[in-house]
Amino acid sequence: MTDTPYTSKTPCVGLCSTVYGDLVCRGCKRFSHEIIDWNRYQHTQKAAVWRRLEQLLTQVVMARVEVVSALQLRKSMATRQIPFVEEQPLALQVWRLLSRADAPALEECGMRARTEYADLSLKQLREGIDKDFFDLSEAYYQRHQG
Repeated sequence: MTDTPYTSKTPCVGLCSTVYGDLVCRGCKRFSHEIIDWNRYQHTQKAAVWRRLEQLLTQVVMARVEVVSALQLRKSMATRQIPFVEEQPLALQVWRLLSRADAPALEECGMRARTEYADLSLKQLREGIDKDFFDLSEAYYQRHQG
């Protein structure tokens, strides 16, 4: 991963479940010890966490959504004033847009659902992505920490 501005920032989305005892946060999908130690982490440690989150999220998002036009996606994000960094993977940008309560139809943003997910509502698509992202994060934790 190149040295990008967003990797020094926290992946926190303000929905922390580790305070309730979860070992993997249901909001940002980081491990509880990563959340606790985040401000002490060196840039390389933060970048490694970001890389894992990006890989898992990319796997889940791109299995469901196809980006037809990255330009249209970024234009939609700019219109809705959703911050993004060009270096972020497309899947992360897609997720940021889909996570918004006022997310528009996929087609308006240069995206389309893959065939097996085409009949889902935007809410169902979003919930499925979040659930699978969490499940993958939990499985990763169990495999590498447990």
